[in-house]
Amino acid sequence: MKKNVLIIGGGGVARVVAHKCAQHNDTLGNIAIASRSVAKCDDIVASVLDKGSMKIEGRIQAFSLNALDVPATIKLIKETESEIVINVGSAFVNMSVLEACMETGAAYLDTAIHEDPNKICETPPWYANYEWKRRDACKEKGITAILGVGFDPGVVNAYAALAYNHYLDSVDSIDIIDVNAGSHGKYFATNFDPEINFREFTGRVYSWQKSAWQENKMFEVSRTDELPVVGSQTTYMTGHDEVHSLSQNLDVPNVRFWMGFGEHYINVFTVLKSLGLLSEQPVKTAEGLEVIPLKVVKAVLPDPSSLAPNYTGKTCIGDVVKGKKDGKDKEVFIYNVADHKDAYNEVGSQGISYTAGVPPVAAAILVANGTWDAKEMRNVEQLDPKPFLGLLNEMGLPTRIKDEDGDRLFTL
Repeated sequence: MKKNVLIIGGGGVARVVAHKCAQHNDTLGNIAIASRSVAKCDDIVASVLDKGSMKIEGRIQAFSLNALDVPATIKLIKETESEIVINVGSAFVNMSVLEACMETGAAYLDTAIHEDPNKICETPPWYANYEWKRRDACKEKGITAILGVGFDPGVVNAYAALAYNHYLDSVDSIDIIDVNAGSHGKYFATNFDPEINFREFTGRVYSWQKSAWQENKMFEVSRTDELPVVGSQTTYMTGHDEVHSLSQNLDVPNVRFWMGFGEHYINVFTVLKSLGLLSEQPVKTAEGLEVIPLKVVKAVLPDPSSLAPNYTGKTCIGDVVKGKKDGKDKEVFIYNVADHKDAYNEVGSQGISYTAGVPPVAAAILVANGTWDAKEMRNVEQLDPKPFLGLLNEMGLPTRIKDEDGDRLFTL
């Protein structure tokens, strides 16, 4: 049994993680939350206490931490006696936090792939550039490291494994569809860190087709689907983390990721990119100041966590999986629908943060009780999806199955 959780990050997702850890502190133990801004962490602690989220009496504390500082992170893990670290900070700190976990023996969980701030859209599969280089060391040290255990990546990987192992005899394609049919009321904003958000969309779009990598441009390929609750939605093929692990860990010739964008988002994005304002390379102003355009754009856009109070509408995220069952063609859609207002009422965050923040806590519970304590590095599709999805049903992210037998709640 592992006890005590250190949450790294101070944004909207970290808020969800803190509330959900508190709701399960009888299993997870003491909670520490750390980021560069201790004020943000203090605010999250106050929110947890104000909403009475602690299931039993326990400790929740805020700390200041630069997670790129490995010795400081090691020190905090030891000081808080944390045996599980949930990293929901910037994707730039992943390897530093993982290194600290490997030195202390703590289990490591994150929700997104590591990124080098000086590089965009590296050679696929992306996990091979950083995370998977530590697989042997994690196994030798007996370190549990679960990669990409948010929603996408994360839950959608579990959906893929569920279909692959239990619903089809062979799988030809996995198409992950992510639609946010909500409205935040701002002229323009991103639902999570603008810097990470834009970096996803400025490089090449990698997909896995006919068992090989294919390159496209952003907004070049689209599809339209009739989806539960949110209706007809157009999505665009986008480069995304889960394609880079599912393509390597499951024997499936076609793996693609599709994300919904409104015309307004596409127009603003296109203007910003065309003007060079999404560049990560420094430029000099007429006054001689060196600035990075992408960081300037990030500074003037709304903080994603500030969107929560006025967010309305729903999300629909799931996997369309096609293949064969008993010699016949079969298609199954495994999905979740989340409500922005419900998320805000429960934990004070919008639905995108909620869908990203609940899954790592479910994973932490499974690590704590030994079910997912793998003692090595794993992507989510390499773990049993059923206990994970069963927990999510109870924690606010129910899974539904839609196929020739109808549309129904997933049950164990």
